[in-house]
Amino acid sequence: MLYLITGGARSGKSRYAQELALSLTPNPVYVATAKVWDADFEQRVRRHRQDRGPAWTSFEEQLQVSALPLEGRVAVVDCVTLWLTNFFMQHQQQVDACLQSLQHEIQLLLQKKNTTLIIVTNEIGMGVHAATETGRKFTDLQGWANQYIAGHAQKVILMVSGIPVPVK
Repeated sequence: MLYLITGGARSGKSRYAQELALSLTPNPVYVATAKVWDADFEQRVRRHRQDRGPAWTSFEEQLQVSALPLEGRVAVVDCVTLWLTNFFMQHQQQVDACLQSLQHEIQLLLQKKNTTLIIVTNEIGMGVHAATETGRKFTDLQGWANQYIAGHAQKVILMVSGIPVPVK
């Protein structure tokens, strides 16, 4: 089963994904795709770890999420935007290579038996258009990645001001 939870910044996506995971299993997995780059972000990551509590098994993986032992588990992958950022940097902003890497990872994740994936992403196109070429490339990449994942998801939830709105 694949869920895609999407919405704007601070819309409640991660909270909802975690609540959903806990409703499906007492021992969920949390996969953080973030790469910590400054003290503020490190503090946020620490707070998120504490907020999840002891029921969670946590992994931090910036690229090869499919290599983690997720088979037979309920796993929250948070989030696609940061995951894509890592691919974007690895592939030197080559959008096609980034998208292919993400699609390959999603295909490998979908092959894991008895696994429920709850993937969190930021919705694109609801804000200001990027002012730089790099920003526009990344917006395109994120939009295509979200469409790809949504196309494979059994359920898509749009978070609006903390309220889950079923889309698919």
